[in-house]
Amino acid sequence: MSPARSPESPPHYSLQLSQRARDIKESQIREASRYCVQFGAINLAQGLPDFAAPIDLKAAAAEAIAQDYNQYADTWGLASLRVAIADKMHREQGVSIDPDGEVTVCCGATEGLNLALMALIDPGDRVLVFEPFYENYIPNLATVGGCPVFVTLQPPTWDIDPDVLLPLFQRGLRAVILNTPANPTGKVWTLAELHLIADLCDRFGTYLITDEIYEYILYGETHHCVLKIPQMRERAIVVNGFSKTFCVTGWRLGYAIANPQLTAAMRRIHDFLTICAPTPLQHAAVTAMGFGATYFANLAADYQRKRDILFPVLAKIGLSPVLPKGAYYIWTDSTILAPEANAAALRLAREAKVAAVPGNCFSNPERTPVSGLRFCFAKKDSTLQAAAEHLLRLG
Repeated sequence: MSPARSPESPPHYSLQLSQRARDIKESQIREASRYCVQFGAINLAQGLPDFAAPIDLKAAAAEAIAQDYNQYADTWGLASLRVAIADKMHREQGVSIDPDGEVTVCCGATEGLNLALMALIDPGDRVLVFEPFYENYIPNLATVGGCPVFVTLQPPTWDIDPDVLLPLFQRGLRAVILNTPANPTGKVWTLAELHLIADLCDRFGTYLITDEIYEYILYGETHHCVLKIPQMRERAIVVNGFSKTFCVTGWRLGYAIANPQLTAAMRRIHDFLTICAPTPLQHAAVTAMGFGATYFANLAADYQRKRDILFPVLAKIGLSPVLPKGAYYIWTDSTILAPEANAAALRLAREAKVAAVPGNCFSNPERTPVSGLRFCFAKKDSTLQAAAEHLLRLG
């Protein structure tokens, strides 16, 4: 007979986590940022600028708060912001979008991607992911029970091979996730490549989810939205946001564009997930959408200058960097530092006092060992110059 339990003693229990909670690992990007505190390193890891957001944008947000736009907005997004997004799509991509039925403003592009997956993916559905990929995609799939199918692209061109893709589509894919311009590689998908993916999606009844958050950060390239391709109007969900373009990564303001049926499904989920994106920040985003072509041209030019500060230093110390065509990251080899990426990142933080993200978090979790480091150059010129001095002292 077991001893009687004291009335004050809490019952013993065993914590039972869900499968999705067990499958989702901690972010290596955020972990790499923690190296900065531990080793006093310069943060070239996490993709957050260390310089100010546009003053007019900040003033617009402050004014919206002062005018008491502090309650729930329309769940689908402020009407004027949805109109501005639709106008942008028509002006820049030649695509006509219905702001009332095809645009949903949400809490960051991260929520937009999750909404797309929640609307489309059932447990066991296969989803194509191009590797190296943005770290979030695998945890995003874990939340809905999706099964990633990997296609590895090789530097320096990151070309796709139709002969590799066809058998994967033939075996059945529910969706494809495509990032352009791409994090971490800087690949900008060409219109021909998008047509290839679109034709396969159309042929095999597969959906396409595109992450276009870096659309304005380009170096002599052109961004093509997949909605330009007629058959993709019914099969694509475009996810985008304001974080990278306007240096407000902490605002968590994004949007998704899709046909009315997909949009209705995403909106139902969004309503009960987050209700709405922050109201005063949506008002400010309307102001940002009116900045005009000069702002976006200057943005790209500034980032190209920053890229060209860091790139030759990474080449000089033997990391074999790949020149990015878009976004604000540089992908490198890391084998000169250590055989495996985590060890290379740790050595870099300890000895050079510079934090980068190990390539493991951008790769198939079953691949081992993984080499590669991602450096972020969305930093002040002075930050990049200081990092360059540290890196050049690396023995």
